[in-house]
Amino acid sequence: MKFAISAALLGGMFGLAGSAGAQELLDGGRVDEILVMASAYGTASLEAQANGDPRIAGDIGGVPYQLFFLNCTANTDCEDLNFYAGFRDIKPTMDALNAWNRDKRFGNAYLDADLDAVIEYDVNVQYGVSRDNLDAAFGLWTLLSGEFADYVGYLAP
Repeated sequence: MKFAISAALLGGMFGLAGSAGAQELLDGGRVDEILVMASAYGTASLEAQANGDPRIAGDIGGVPYQLFFLNCTANTDCEDLNFYAGFRDIKPTMDALNAWNRDKRFGNAYLDADLDAVIEYDVNVQYGVSRDNLDAAFGLWTLLSGEFADYVGYLAP
C-alpha cells in the first residue's frame, strides 16, 4: 500500500513538472512579441540601432527608456536585452550613485560620458525565458526606472 501511494505521488509530481516545463519560451529573436509585451507597460515603438540590431523606444510612467537587443547574429537571434534610461542634465554625485548601487539589488546606476545619470538592467534570453519571466523583468524595470527617476530628481515633461 505504501509503495502504491509513493508511486502515485511521484508520478503526479513528474506529471506536474512535465507540464510546467512545456511552457513556451521567448528569446531575442521574437522581437515583435517582446514589443507587444513592452506596449502593455506604456508606449513602445520598434527602431533599429546604428548597427541594424533592434531597439525598442518606450515610456513607462513618464520615464523614457530604450530596450536594446544585444549580441545579435545578423540583426536577429539576440542573446541579451538591455533596459536603459538616461537622464540628460541630471548629475547626481558619485556618493548618491554608490548608495543606490549598494542598497538596490537590481539595476546598475552610473554616470555616462557627459556625467548624466543612467540606470540599466540586463536580461539574458539566449536560450529563452518564459513569458512570465519576461513579464516579471518588465515589471521590475517599471519599478526600477520609476524609483531611480525619483531618486535623481527627474521631472517628467
